[in-house]
Amino acid sequence: MPDAEFKLTGEYIELFKLLKATGFCESGGAAKHTIAEGRVKVNGAPETRKAFKVRAGHRVEFEGQTIQVQSQQ
Repeated sequence: MPDAEFKLTGEYIELFKLLKATGFCESGGAAKHTIAEGRVKVNGAPETRKAFKVRAGHRVEFEGQTIQVQSQQ
């Protein structure tokens, strides 16, 4: 079960913006640093692209917490 759910307002959100919007990181800079270190997974695989386009259905993991991304509808 996810620790947080995020509803998209558009087609996607960039990974670093998602971490900031959900409060998992305090700032965009902190989120970018965290991603660059390889500490974030998308659908179980490490993701190091800061601007990775997270879409509905993706599952993002960070420090033992999970964000389930859903469409607005």
